[in-house]
Amino acid sequence: MNDKMEIRLTAYTKGGGCGCKIPPAALSEILKGQHAQNNNGLIVGNSVGDDAAVFALDDDLCLVSTTDFFTPIVDDPYDYGRIAAANSISDVYAMGGSPILALSILAWPTEKLSTEIAAEVLRGARAVCAEAGIAIAGGHSIENPEPIFGLAVSGLVSKKNIKRNNSVQIGDILMLTKPLGSGILTTAMKRELLTPNQIDMLVNELVKLNKIGQQLAELDAVHAMTDVTGFGLIGHLLEMLSSGDVTAKINYADVPLMEGVRDLAGQFVYADNTMRNWKAYNDKVSGVSGESLLTLCDPQTNGGLLIAVDPAFLDELKQLMTNDGQFYKVIGEIEGLGEKTIVIT
Repeated sequence: MNDKMEIRLTAYTKGGGCGCKIPPAALSEILKGQHAQNNNGLIVGNSVGDDAAVFALDDDLCLVSTTDFFTPIVDDPYDYGRIAAANSISDVYAMGGSPILALSILAWPTEKLSTEIAAEVLRGARAVCAEAGIAIAGGHSIENPEPIFGLAVSGLVSKKNIKRNNSVQIGDILMLTKPLGSGILTTAMKRELLTPNQIDMLVNELVKLNKIGQQLAELDAVHAMTDVTGFGLIGHLLEMLSSGDVTAKINYADVPLMEGVRDLAGQFVYADNTMRNWKAYNDKVSGVSGESLLTLCDPQTNGGLLIAVDPAFLDELKQLMTNDGQFYKVIGEIEGLGEKTIVIT
């Protein structure tokens, strides 16, 4: 890891990471009547809150296009750039695509923070883009009271490999590829409750790429896929269930949590947007307790992939994950429509 610059970027903003997303209810109001028309080659637009737009280039090859940006989630500029880049690229992987190109989005308070610090953010982003096999080919920057950084990312996917977020089937098994808790841990970091080793552990988790999505896209047994970010596990699972004729049953004991998250939740350490998330979802969920509310609604940044897979191919998928060194946990299943959309057991 690089030598840390003596700067606390999180002191320059109220929110941070995907936790600074507009609340789900407010976003729904903003987007009401604003859905893109699926014509002239547009295959996936914004009608169901999928992870990226998809445009057909010919009978098979499709363009995947997405953008993501946020205020600092950690204090170190290099790490901020790495996390923001990994988070932006994730949406392409979540659609089953391979990233090919990135453009940077930078808003910077040059009178408060030096250009050297902004350059360090970009250096971190370039490092992660190099790991993903792409370049930052350009971008745009503006003056702004709070620092903001992210990427617009383009990718490619074969039409037959596109993975939608709402194409689950009854009987599917739900699998998650990263533990939850980044919102709780980053909140604890801002309150200076984490040790340097804990911060390093957190950063190492937040910069991991969701590359496994490219391999999962080639499997017909993977019926649906999304990444878990600012709306928490419950929010993004609800998007997967938006067809309206299915219920998800989640075994909370199987939901993986990052080290230290359970203890912090017990001390009521949680991100601001956790309660805003819960307010938007509470009438659709049963079985939530104090701890599970804080963890399942915790806004994630560059969270894992949430996958719905045919149970007949579960062992094959587990073997693929193991061979790739990919973390995973089976957390639940899809059932027929019940009284609530999500049931926590």
